[in-house]
Amino acid sequence: MEELKSALNAHMDQMADLMEKLSAELRSGLTPAYNNFMGFFHAIDWTEPWLMCLVAFQVVLLLVAIISRKNINFQMFLFLLALAGVYLAERLNSILADNWKCFATQNYFDQQGLFLSVLWSGPLLVVAIVVLVNTLFSLCYLIVRWKKAELRHRARQARNKQD
Repeated sequence: MEELKSALNAHMDQMADLMEKLSAELRSGLTPAYNNFMGFFHAIDWTEPWLMCLVAFQVVLLLVAIISRKNINFQMFLFLLALAGVYLAERLNSILADNWKCFATQNYFDQQGLFLSVLWSGPLLVVAIVVLVNTLFSLCYLIVRWKKAELRHRARQARNKQD
C-alpha cells in the first residue's frame, strides 16, 4: 500500500510540474500577442466621431440580430448583409485609404487591411455567426415540431384502422 501511495504522489508531482511548465509556456507565448493587441488598441484615437459611429453601428447591428431572432426572413437578410460587408471590406479599405484625410486625423488603412478587418469585418462575422447559430436552433426546433406532428398523424391513423 505504501508503494502505491508513493507512486501516486510521484505521479501527482510530475503532473503538477508538467502543468506548471505548460502554463509558463502559454504565458510566454501569449505575452507578445497581448502586447501587440494593447499597442494596436492604444494607437487608435477612440474619440474620433467616425470611430464612435462605427462602434455604435456594430453594437446596434448585434442588438438587432439578437432582438430579431424570431424573424427568420429578416435574419437571412441580415446574414447576407453582414457577409456582403465582409466581402466588400477590401474595396472599402482601399477607398478609405485614399480619402482618410476627409474624416480621420491619421491614416488607419494599411495595405493589409488590419484595421478594417478588426473593426469592420470581425464584428460583422460575429453578427453572421449569431444569426447562423440562431438559424440552426430554429431549424432544430422546426424538425422536432415536424417529427411530433408526424408521430401524432401516425398514431391517429393507427387508431382509425383499429376502429
